[in-house]
Amino acid sequence: MTQTIDVRGCKTNVRRMGKGPTLLFLHGMRGLDDDPPFLRQLAARFDVVAPDHPGFGKSDDPAWLDSIGDLAYFYADFIEALSLREIHLVGHSIGGWIALQLAVRSCERLRSLSLVSSAGIRVKGIPRADTFMVSPEELGQLLFVDGKLAREFVERESDPQRFGFNFKNQVTSAKLTWQPRLCDPQLEKWLHRVSVPTFILWGDSDRVIPPQYAEALHAAIAGSTVKILPECGHVPTVEKPDEFVGAIAGFIEKAAS
Repeated sequence: MTQTIDVRGCKTNVRRMGKGPTLLFLHGMRGLDDDPPFLRQLAARFDVVAPDHPGFGKSDDPAWLDSIGDLAYFYADFIEALSLREIHLVGHSIGGWIALQLAVRSCERLRSLSLVSSAGIRVKGIPRADTFMVSPEELGQLLFVDGKLAREFVERESDPQRFGFNFKNQVTSAKLTWQPRLCDPQLEKWLHRVSVPTFILWGDSDRVIPPQYAEALHAAIAGSTVKILPECGHVPTVEKPDEFVGAIAGFIEKAAS
């Protein structure tokens, strides 16, 4: 079910489906389709809450939105507005960065944290791809190992009916992550404040944010665990959905036991 929630004057598009423990999913730079198959799979086990971030998709583009930190504070308000507790927070790409910024501020309402191909930190000597400065064909190759998925991505990017959706997401992503690219140099020193069980999931062939970043996050977050998916790029939710859902669900069920 999709609904619009007003959070302190920001109309926010939210998908909610399933029953069970609460899973809050924060999407990456490309946004979320209305009914992604992987969310349906998660909804077989969890109460899935999946909003469009402010500035993305069908949500408002508020005047106050200037940084990833703003989105972290927004989601603190969002969680209060929906009276969510014991949350299993899952963030992909910049959604992982938002999740980290939220967790270092407060883990009070969180039960666990899962970071999937997460942005947010910088590892010296390990460059990330510049997704803003490549063609759609090059971006497809950066995002996916599977050539068929890369070609389907290019077709979707060129669909005139998706132009407004894609353009809005790209503009907001650039606004929030352009400088410095995909990271907050101050974030890593506060990762000791993440005090809930944390799972780090990455594709072994991620060319956007290489898997060395998974190891860096693992080293910075005490007690965290890492799983690397073989033959997988930056978007496990699309390229390896069964493995993604199985890994996330397995971690959450263990964390909740």
